[in-house]
Amino acid sequence: MNDHVLHGNPGWGSALVEAQLDWYGLPWRYQASGDLFASAEARERLRALNPLSQVPVLELPDGTVMTESAAITLHLADRSGRDDLVPGPTAPERAAFLRWLVFLVANVYPTFTYADEPTRFVKDAAAAKAFRAEVDAYAQRLWLAMEGAAGAPWFLGARCSAIDIYLAVMTRWRPRRDWFAQQAPKLHAAALRADALPALAPMLARNFPPAA
Repeated sequence: MNDHVLHGNPGWGSALVEAQLDWYGLPWRYQASGDLFASAEARERLRALNPLSQVPVLELPDGTVMTESAAITLHLADRSGRDDLVPGPTAPERAAFLRWLVFLVANVYPTFTYADEPTRFVKDAAAAKAFRAEVDAYAQRLWLAMEGAAGAPWFLGARCSAIDIYLAVMTRWRPRRDWFAQQAPKLHAAALRADALPALAPMLARNFPPAA
């Protein structure tokens, strides 16, 4: 079998897919995209696969190109024939899983697209700073909506899912773990629980090594 090829950058959204490829034991190799904010060459190179020049980009063994982490999450579950990360069609958690997976990628994730480098959208420096602050505040309100829906010990309650992998990665981004510990303790607890899963250890070591 040919490998999957994952285009990514350490600590970025590609980590979400790395974790799932490891989890399912699927053959894959990593293709470093480079810093897509800093390098026009890196953006142009990736644009051939994704017109948005964003990661993750996953090339399947048959050459098909996939983008959008939620789509990849559902595909990998289908490909593996397993339901341990994505509840199956008849599972009682299925509707909640789909709702909050799409909420994460359609609402929360774009706040980083807009606010990580706000001058891509707002050219004036002072306005860009204010724009970032507003987007970050909006993101916090979105996280609090998820906190209100979160179960325990995992986001869906008794069972782990891919949403907990998203939490393990995305709570490391703004507003970062200290904010979650204080403002969204259920999300924080699920993220810490996911951190301890042996299957996530390789992804965490590659993407979020301990500070020297």
